[in-house]
Amino acid sequence: MSESEENQNPEQQVDSTEENQTETELNFEEQVAALTGQLDSALKQADTHKDTALRAKAESDNIRRRAEREVSNASKFALEKFAKEILGVVDSLEKALEQPAEGDTQAAIHEGIQLTYKLLLDTLKKFNIEQISPLGENFDPGLHEAMVMQESDEHEPNSVMMVVQTGYQLHGRLIRPARVIVAKGKSQPLDEKA
Repeated sequence: MSESEENQNPEQQVDSTEENQTETELNFEEQVAALTGQLDSALKQADTHKDTALRAKAESDNIRRRAEREVSNASKFALEKFAKEILGVVDSLEKALEQPAEGDTQAAIHEGIQLTYKLLLDTLKKFNIEQISPLGENFDPGLHEAMVMQESDEHEPNSVMMVVQTGYQLHGRLIRPARVIVAKGKSQPLDEKA
C-alpha cells in the first residue's frame, strides 16, 4: 500500500478495528455464556452426585447399625429357646416343693429339692433370666396372663391375687407370661324392682 492509500483510508482502518473488537466481544460473550451453561450443568450434576453419595452413606450406616443390633440381640437372646425348655424343670421343682414332707426321709429329699431349685434359679439369674412374680401388683397384660377373674373383698380390683405359674424374662424380653388370678370388685346386687 502506498502512503496515499494509507492516508485515504484512516476511517476504514478504525471501522475494521471496531468490527474486530465487536466480533471479539461477541465471541467472548458467547464463550462466557457457553462456559456458564457448562458450569451450571456441572454444578447440577455435582449436587446430584453429592445427594446420591449422602444417601448411600446413610443407607450403609443404617445397615451397619442394624447388623450391630442384630448381632447384639442374637448374643443376648441366644439362650431364649433353652430357657423356655428349662422352665418346665423349674415348674416341676416348684410343684415338688409344694408337697408337704412327712418323715425324715421325705424331709431330706424335700431339702435336696429346695437346694436344687435355689441353685437352678441362681444359675438362671446369672444369665439374666428373671422371674416375674406379681402377687399383689396391678394386672399388666404385657407381662401377665389372666386365667380367671374372681370377686374379692381383700384385694384391690384389677390386682393379682394369686400366681398360678411364675413368668420369666430374658434381658427384659418376655419369655413366658405369669399366669395369674385377678381380683375384681364385688358386683352390685340387682334391683329386683327394676
